[in-house]
Amino acid sequence: MERVIIAGVDRSARSRSAADWAAREALLRGLPLWVVHAAAPETEDTAGRWPYRPEAVAEHVVAELLDRHPGLTSRSVCAAGAPEAALRGAELLVVGLRGEGGHAGIAVGSTASALATGSDGPVVLVPGTLATPGPAHRTDGVVVGVDARAPSDAALDFAFAAAALHGTRLHAVHAWRLPEGAACLPFPVPEATRATWEDHEVQLLADALRPWREKYPGVAVLEDVVLLAPAVALARASTDAGLVVVGRRSGATARALLGHARCPVAVVPS
Repeated sequence: MERVIIAGVDRSARSRSAADWAAREALLRGLPLWVVHAAAPETEDTAGRWPYRPEAVAEHVVAELLDRHPGLTSRSVCAAGAPEAALRGAELLVVGLRGEGGHAGIAVGSTASALATGSDGPVVLVPGTLATPGPAHRTDGVVVGVDARAPSDAALDFAFAAAALHGTRLHAVHAWRLPEGAACLPFPVPEATRATWEDHEVQLLADALRPWREKYPGVAVLEDVVLLAPAVALARASTDAGLVVVGRRSGATARALLGHARCPVAVVPS
């Protein structure tokens, strides 16, 4: 992979917000930003409905970003064909959760969904319009979902590195559930028994995080063990977060989280 960040854009305000997030990240990492617009050829009538023709989309976005971020190194790329094929080979890929073809009834667009499940590197999916004025790239912490029984090393490394880069706290969330059969008991689980189970989950999370705490000693970590469905736990944690990180193999959890995301979500392949 090249040491660049790629922002996939179309002609929507949502994608320009994602590109702005990518520009701030590129400045923080000291990397160049490629702004890529990939689309199938359109008829003249269809193209005429938009403010500018498809081949100029990336150029316009780059001009906006350079005006807003003078220190940014960026280039525009216009590619024909499916976005999933064009948006590859970067250290980090950033796209909006929905593009110009989406509507209010769809939480995650087809392109974002395909990239989240099939990209060869980390993908950050940006919801809504998150561009903020000013030079600082402010976050309110990084959240990482951890399956303490089978932690994703790639997701943990990405999350710890992001927290270190941004100088912010890492909130590690491990969601657990009661053992099978507990709900079928004719009486409530005794508090002492439940506390023992929870203590075991706490220890599992601590063990999963220990190697990464040693690798990133400067990162403050909040270890959080919650008795909730994973997607619900992460959606709640995302309310005040600047970034949520999940491993791709979390599957249904990642898909459910994207539908309720309130901040950018990084999906990291194992």
